[in-house]
Amino acid sequence: MTRWEAAIKRILDVLIPCALILILLPLFMMVALLIRLDSQGGVIYRQARAGRNGAPFYLYKFRSMVVNAEHQGAGYYFSGPDDPRITRVGRVLRNTSLDELPQLFNVLKGDMSIVGPRPCLPYQVELFNVRQQRRLEVKPGITGWAQINGRNNQSWSKRIEYDLWYLDHYSLWLDFKILFKTIGVVFSGSGISYDVTPEKMEDFGPPGAPKKDGGSEVRSVRGK
Repeated sequence: MTRWEAAIKRILDVLIPCALILILLPLFMMVALLIRLDSQGGVIYRQARAGRNGAPFYLYKFRSMVVNAEHQGAGYYFSGPDDPRITRVGRVLRNTSLDELPQLFNVLKGDMSIVGPRPCLPYQVELFNVRQQRRLEVKPGITGWAQINGRNNQSWSKRIEYDLWYLDHYSLWLDFKILFKTIGVVFSGSGISYDVTPEKMEDFGPPGAPKKDGGSEVRSVRGK
């Protein structure tokens, strides 16, 4: 990425979220109200993630599960599409990607970009090999090349390969292509999977690397 491309990308990362937040403000308020009416707990869920160069930051999402879900049932992983830890409103939010909307504020803060590799959990970064660590050279994104090529139907190692391809072929036009295709992916619901197992989620990193408890809200959709 050249210096001018980085500058334009940052300008877009300010203008696009500002416009979307203003346009979608009524939707933000409605979702927040529904979450509060549906279950106990806060509206926004914060989760520690690894940003550019592995720098930690808190990623924002609309809460879609019961409080302390990671300490119940299957823990970090889903037990199936009917996992009781997902709230009624949360299921709709996940299936429509609306739970991701608060990440627009992450983009404004500079923690994330609109387009880029999805941010990993800190323990996942520890499992990256040297080649996979290149994924951390850019800011993580709300959507990315991997998200329009299978989303969570792909193993983590496959998604990382898509992310590395994005780094090697980066251009502003590619970002616009990803944004355009993301709209179709979200509305079609393609790539949404509740079949999340340790083998599928953590099939990367050095051979024999220990699998660690992420201590975070359970995710299964859209590469979270």
